[in-house]
Amino acid sequence: MKAEAGSPLDAYLSSCRARVEAALERVLPAETVQPRELHAAMRYGTLGGGKRVRPVLVYAAGRALGVEPECLDGPAAVVELMHAYSLVHDDLPAMDDDALRRNRPTCHRAFGEATAILTGDALQTLAFRVLARDTTMGVDPATRIEMIETLATASGSRGMAGGQALDMAAVGKELNLAELENMHIHKTGALIRASVRLGTLPAQGVSAEQLQGMDHYAKCIGLAFQVRDDILDVEGNTETLGKTQGKDQAAYKPTYPSLMGLEKSRKMAERLCGEALEGLQTLDQRADPLRWLANYIVDRSR
Repeated sequence: MKAEAGSPLDAYLSSCRARVEAALERVLPAETVQPRELHAAMRYGTLGGGKRVRPVLVYAAGRALGVEPECLDGPAAVVELMHAYSLVHDDLPAMDDDALRRNRPTCHRAFGEATAILTGDALQTLAFRVLARDTTMGVDPATRIEMIETLATASGSRGMAGGQALDMAAVGKELNLAELENMHIHKTGALIRASVRLGTLPAQGVSAEQLQGMDHYAKCIGLAFQVRDDILDVEGNTETLGKTQGKDQAAYKPTYPSLMGLEKSRKMAERLCGEALEGLQTLDQRADPLRWLANYIVDRSR
């Protein structure tokens, strides 16, 4: 399903984005609080638009299992804080060295490299503070610790940071399909998978089969998200993407189109979408937003 104006997906995306924007406003320090420049940069890097796919997945996963959205505002904000941190650091000169993000100068271009480094550090630690202290989640201490562990694993050397390390080491090299998939399961897929898990953890009375199906869904759409990103790096344009088109190709990074070609990459994304939907077969219509999101991820234009 496309997020066309008036569609159920469009309405759901708008609702979830409004919720997470309000939650982010609540947890981010105001620009008037010292250190002002750092807090301004944190807000710049987080509140500058974006698809908000990860927070929406938190809400949709919770909805599928009967969790009230009020209990998920904290976890939804947390995954976006972690995602924003990763983008701020990925754009740095020592990493991807990008000048444009969400149609605006990247954080280090707007605030300087040192402040951008500190911004990423502060956003990451704020995410854990929210998970540790937020009272709206309504979870017991054991579940709260499990949520913290989920985020830590997805963000560290066995998740997003590790995937970025693999990505940097692969520049200018030829990877096989298994190596490329392993890199993206960590770099992009880990936080997407964690987003779905964070939405499910507050749920009660859920079967192991349902949880396994949702985790399989998350793993498939996490990989499909990256395949689509690689396709858009070839086919998209800078204005629509909000970031520099063709950056991966120019940097000699291995991508799915460079390894498989565009047509096979499209078919792979479609196959992954189908596999993701199979993981939701035991769930009722409350899981429809997850189904819509799977199709949205492989059809999106940015």
